[in-house]
Amino acid sequence: MKPTGIITSAVLVGVASAALAHSGATGIVKERMDAMSAMGKAVKQVAPMMSGETAYDADTVRHAAETIGMHAGDAMTRLFPDGSAGMPSVAKDAIWNDWESFAGLAEELHRYAEGLALAADNAPASQSDTMSNTSVMMGGSDMMGANSMMGSGDMMADDTMGREELAEMPANAVFAKVSDTCSSCHTRFRAKVK
Repeated sequence: MKPTGIITSAVLVGVASAALAHSGATGIVKERMDAMSAMGKAVKQVAPMMSGETAYDADTVRHAAETIGMHAGDAMTRLFPDGSAGMPSVAKDAIWNDWESFAGLAEELHRYAEGLALAADNAPASQSDTMSNTSVMMGGSDMMGANSMMGSGDMMADDTMGREELAEMPANAVFAKVSDTCSSCHTRFRAKVK
């Protein structure tokens, strides 16, 4: 399966799971679930464009990136105050036990979302071009290597990459970074919905 197919599948499962988990949520837990759903829907909307399944539309990508960015960074972390774990929340205690890593991923998502909004006018590269470009930018690691989208969630080798550098990349390469960050955060900090 292509990496973008894996991303699309993971997003669809996440959106469906989130819909079930919202049952009974109130207050800050509902607010953060709604924010996560909005980001999931934004990713779901553009994932088929990034894999070449549907026509690419820069305005749609830009709008999706802005939606993700609006809910990332500080906007995300403020939705996880102490004492807001437990059902119906799917947030793991690891969020509060390793706040620095969680906040770092939230900020990384914000930076990548801003980069995607800026890169939206850049045509997606072919899968082989994207893999080669990403490998070079990540210091020789490939997408499925140590820094893969399902990897450990540690900050990537390109952690210092700014919005300007991201703005020069093909849109699908930046989208892969957004998706990777979502996957890393979910793997470490989100309980599986049954």
